[in-house]
Amino acid sequence: MEHARLIKSPEEIQCMRASIAVCEAAMHEMRERLQPGMTENALWSILHQVNIARGGEWIETRLLTSGPKTNPWFQETGFRVIEAGDLVSFDTDLIGPFGYCADISRTYLCGDGKASDEQRRLYLMAREHPAVNADLVKPGVTFREFAEKSLDLPPAFRANRYSVIAHGVGLCDEYPHIANAEDIDEHGYDGLIEPGMTLCLESYMGEDGGAKGVKLEQQVLVTDTGVDLLSMFPFEDSLL
Repeated sequence: MEHARLIKSPEEIQCMRASIAVCEAAMHEMRERLQPGMTENALWSILHQVNIARGGEWIETRLLTSGPKTNPWFQETGFRVIEAGDLVSFDTDLIGPFGYCADISRTYLCGDGKASDEQRRLYLMAREHPAVNADLVKPGVTFREFAEKSLDLPPAFRANRYSVIAHGVGLCDEYPHIANAEDIDEHGYDGLIEPGMTLCLESYMGEDGGAKGVKLEQQVLVTDTGVDLLSMFPFEDSLL
């Protein structure tokens, strides 16, 4: 069934764009209302509220964390109070209007203070990966070729690497899951990138034993010549 859903129709892409528009409206509201003293749950609830108010359906995960909870990734949102200077990382996994998924990740800086050198270093590294890897996504490229040519993680970050460098997206996370080059033989599989596929390009930067991490993710449509960027939410100026 997932192979049958691999290539999206023009109507499906329209539905996906509508879902992303709702998701990014919610992300903007989250950014505007983020302030020291609010809990992770309170910030996360904004994503749900805007999605439902605008005709969306549900959210697959609870992936929003702050401060030291941003490393390692895949901890769930809770009652931790967000402090000034904290990084706040999240992954939307939002099922919006018409039942299509908007799977976008961003990392914010809480408060009006200046980002630390370490925060900016992690953010710039995380931002580089989906930007560079997007240029590798072309019809006819195999999953293995894509993985082998994708940007390498520095050794200190490999233990906490994200499980895939890209995955399909449609009604939810879908086929394919493209593993990192070092994992593809044990946990991955090969296949072919084709026009009409929709992919999410993943990036997580958190050192093994580190106190913070940055999660970013871009959603793209594979075209005849490369990719069309579907997720347009801006990156964090304060971390650049």
